[in-house]
Amino acid sequence: MSTVSCDTLSADAGVPVKLWTRGVPVDDNARTQLLRTASMPFIFHHVAVMPDVHLGIGATVGSVIPTKGAVIPAAVGVDIGCGMMAARTSLMAQDLPDSLEPIRAAIERAVPHGRSVGRGKRDDGAWGAPPPAIVEAWATLSARFDRLCERYPRLNKANHLTHLGTLGTGNHFIELCLDQDARVWIMLHSGSRGVGHAIGSFFIELAKQDMRKWFINLPDEDLAYFPEGTDHFNDYVEAVGWAQDFAALNRRVMMSNIIAALRGQISKPFDAEMEAVNCHHNYVSRENHFGESVLVTRKGAVRASKGTLGIIPGSMGAKSFIVRGLGNPESFESCSHGAGRVMSRNEAKKLVTLDEHIHDTQGVCCRKDASVIDETPRAYKPIDAVMAAQADLVEIIHTLKQVVCVKG
Repeated sequence: MSTVSCDTLSADAGVPVKLWTRGVPVDDNARTQLLRTASMPFIFHHVAVMPDVHLGIGATVGSVIPTKGAVIPAAVGVDIGCGMMAARTSLMAQDLPDSLEPIRAAIERAVPHGRSVGRGKRDDGAWGAPPPAIVEAWATLSARFDRLCERYPRLNKANHLTHLGTLGTGNHFIELCLDQDARVWIMLHSGSRGVGHAIGSFFIELAKQDMRKWFINLPDEDLAYFPEGTDHFNDYVEAVGWAQDFAALNRRVMMSNIIAALRGQISKPFDAEMEAVNCHHNYVSRENHFGESVLVTRKGAVRASKGTLGIIPGSMGAKSFIVRGLGNPESFESCSHGAGRVMSRNEAKKLVTLDEHIHDTQGVCCRKDASVIDETPRAYKPIDAVMAAQADLVEIIHTLKQVVCVKG
């Protein structure tokens, strides 16, 4: 392993904050937010910060937060289990047609994406009548969900079955990519959709109510927490674990449907999922670090234990990487989950022109309209700088460049 390349922030109260951010910008507001999180009395050892770090709600995106005796629901957020899946196919670049638009259209037909609202209208980002395969997949999760709903009936009102196998909006995407050997990969980014959002929002608010009930003052109300041993702690850990399983299944179902769509467009027989990776980057996990059992919350970070494969995507006009973890104990065996934003969505819409977006996505079959400028490449940090800052956390196994990108 190379020399540890982190810097340390310290405050009068709390544990240190270790940052793998050399050569990449870190917003001052994100630094302040990190120190607030580190000041909480149950944070274990230190907070680890990945090079894609940026300001978040409650906790900072790109942070690894180990806790003993408590969990912070807003540190996980509302896109519980959000993560990546990638699968290599046996196809080569020359097997793809000259025009990729029909492939993009086929993927868009196969996977509900985006969101449409209106009186009497069906949401295009959800299933109207879920296909039998979706119903069958949902059956593997439904009994545990029903038990959660017995205690918290309002959760049953969320989109669950109708969102399984759907992409969503924002930074969620589906891509066809070529690796360094011109092999074709399928890559996608999504999470637990409407039901995960409902679970996250419900328990974040419940934690805030508990803090008010117990007269606990916080540096930020979004740092509201559940102490271990309480009913709400146990219920949240159960609910978040279920949502993480939903998210992983959601990605697997989408991958199957994308492969089927691709087979409908390419006459040459091909194998898929030859090297498949499916990893969360917004989640909680019980792990052992520095000789103790702790809860690790990764908010925009990927597990990078020694030998474990992960995915670090760039923006919709940049490279992405399949990586292997180096098991660095100082990062709690973690790495970044992407490039990380340098502009908020509103800033990107104000500062980046449509011509700049079109220029920056040259060679990619994707949407080139103003409604995706909040996801334009200039809104993100340079992925090469992000990778250089974490050279002691992961090694690059494959470098991918997208040729098709589907956004919600």
